[in-house]
Amino acid sequence: MFSWPVKLGWQQLKRMTGFLWFRENAVDLICPLNSEDVVSTRLYFVNASLQRVTFSSSVGVSLPCPAGGAPHAVLRWYLATGDDIYDVPHIRHVHANGTLQLYPFSPSAFNSFIHDNDYFCTAENQAGKIRSPSIRVKAVFREPYTVRVADQRSMRGNVAVFKCLIPSAVQEYVSVVSWEKDTVSIVPGTAHTGQVRWCL
Repeated sequence: MFSWPVKLGWQQLKRMTGFLWFRENAVDLICPLNSEDVVSTRLYFVNASLQRVTFSSSVGVSLPCPAGGAPHAVLRWYLATGDDIYDVPHIRHVHANGTLQLYPFSPSAFNSFIHDNDYFCTAENQAGKIRSPSIRVKAVFREPYTVRVADQRSMRGNVAVFKCLIPSAVQEYVSVVSWEKDTVSIVPGTAHTGQVRWCL
């Protein structure tokens, strides 16, 4: 067992005689151990690359803690500010297995503190404690929207640039996949730019 507690978060691990050496954000953490600790206790990240979760308010989301350990690790969720997560009936719940669940909700129940915030999870056991990267959790509302193309004027022989206008409320989540003229797709290779050049 460790003779004193340390916060563990490894990107690189080396084994030395009687010690474990960790490097986290260019800071060395060294702790003494018994040989059986290497085999019996450990902490690990399941998906440390997870940085953003966007979900529909009409569906909700279940977010497993991206960290774990052996033997069983205690998993806890926090806001990026370090504040503990508390259950909000029918809105937010942390399950015993460490899964953070945000339930479906109506627009009137939106709370930016819950539905648009940064969260992180920790795993803790005899090996120590690790913290996941912060995860941006953001709810979006499913609502009707219309895209349109603004009229453009140009002299014959010049180039007119048409731009697809997407409502700002959904712009972050909508991509232009094609341009069409009389139901015929045109310039598919440049569809992703959101604009098209047309020679008159």
